[in-house]
Amino acid sequence: MPQIGIPRALLYYQYYPMWRAFFEQLGAQVILSPPTNKDTLRLGASRVVAETCLPVKIFVGHAISLIDKCDYMFVPAIRTMEPKVHNCSKFLGLPDMTRAVVPEAPPILDVDIDVDKGKRELSQAIYKLGRHFTWNPLKIKRATEAARAAHLDFQNRMWTQRRTPIQVLKEIFPELESDEELIEEGDKTIALIGHPYLLYDKFVNYRLIHHLQRLGSKVVTPEMVERQEIDAAIIKLGGEAYWTYEGEVVGAGGYYLDAEVDGVIALIAFGCGPDSLMISLVQRYAKHVGKPFMTLTLDEHTSEIGLLTRLEAFLDMIQRKRRVGFPV
Repeated sequence: MPQIGIPRALLYYQYYPMWRAFFEQLGAQVILSPPTNKDTLRLGASRVVAETCLPVKIFVGHAISLIDKCDYMFVPAIRTMEPKVHNCSKFLGLPDMTRAVVPEAPPILDVDIDVDKGKRELSQAIYKLGRHFTWNPLKIKRATEAARAAHLDFQNRMWTQRRTPIQVLKEIFPELESDEELIEEGDKTIALIGHPYLLYDKFVNYRLIHHLQRLGSKVVTPEMVERQEIDAAIIKLGGEAYWTYEGEVVGAGGYYLDAEVDGVIALIAFGCGPDSLMISLVQRYAKHVGKPFMTLTLDEHTSEIGLLTRLEAFLDMIQRKRRVGFPV
């Protein structure tokens, strides 16, 4: 049985059930890299230039951790997921970059996902990926259908149960490491927005969700919002979407700023151009509606003490506004 390694970084938090269903349907075993730790970052940072963004350094560290542990490594190149909605360059060149900076990695299985090229090109790309395991097109078709069903189920559980990807992943795959449960009650409701690889990697964000809960906050996240609400908020704040995964930032931010939350916290990676542009839209709208809003920028030099100090100050500001009768 061939073993397929998947780095626990970047798009893992959005597509792992889909990827795993596809490969297992074709008779392969999926091997997941361990959770992020300081060695993951250290090893990843040692292979790329200093200006590389934190999420990519983490990804490279996860790729290194899979050396000698699998027969292949799956690294897709995702260009577009919707017509004329483009992805960040780090996703476009991810397979080639991984080959270049981790030359000792096992053979990389890549697939070029580009909806702009049409359904035929997309089907051929998926079929080409499946041919590593079988030449039977019916088996590849069944694997593709299983992957789609797994992805829809994953999304539906998050929307309907108002749960995070980490919680649903643990529910679907009990062997995955446990994580803190989201507290359903709190004297404040805080919306966290940002990409999943920042929101749910506890090493990267210093267990931000846990600290919010410890300080008496109920946490809500982008995955708890239905897609039509996300799309409506994107149009309200900035017109049509241009960047893939824009809904995680702009759409969720706009939705929660109009909802009954006490404040919104945005997580972004230092030096990320698309994130900076999208956050500015949300920040302007927060000022317009008068809702407390804070941006936390993460890189490998971020101080946990500094992050927690800003977090406590933000929550204290919300509490003081309540005491003096100002709306929040």
